[in-house]
Amino acid sequence: MAETDTFLKGQLLLDSGQLSGSFFQHTVVLICQHDAEGAFGLVLNRTTGKNVGDMIVADLPEALKECPLFVGGPVQPTALSFLHSDALLPDANVIPHLSLGHSLDELVEIGEALSATHKLKMFSGYAGWSPGQLENEMKHKAWLTHPASLELVFEIAPAELWRTILRRKGGKFKLLSQSPEDLSLN
Repeated sequence: MAETDTFLKGQLLLDSGQLSGSFFQHTVVLICQHDAEGAFGLVLNRTTGKNVGDMIVADLPEALKECPLFVGGPVQPTALSFLHSDALLPDANVIPHLSLGHSLDELVEIGEALSATHKLKMFSGYAGWSPGQLENEMKHKAWLTHPASLELVFEIAPAELWRTILRRKGGKFKLLSQSPEDLSLN
């Protein structure tokens, strides 16, 4: 097996139940970049409770200001990242029809051209791993993997995403999906 076969770009990482009490408890992280230099991901199911316009002072189109802002991870909470999808996105860089961006200029351009098929999700902060760190966490079974899809990134309610994916995986994962946020309530 080639070394690149072990990279997880385009996969979802789900808390395997071993991350209780940590920032990543019950999270779903989309791995956007992963190579020998480390990994970059965005937590898909943790909202800030605020809209983009509440948090970003830049001159943005109204449609963007009204979008919910997600907590992408604990690293650099002021860093802006976004995922966008369109039926005709020829240079998708995460999975087919899904790209990661960081540029405010690109975001404004996307916001001005929003179409019925265009989807957008914005994040403050990100999840990052140094070289070998994610691989070590995988060896210790801290994470479960699941293929990313546009449906899972954009369509499933964030509060239900972790449980929904685990139920779809079936078997012992269905049981894990029923675990409470606070294990002392179990």
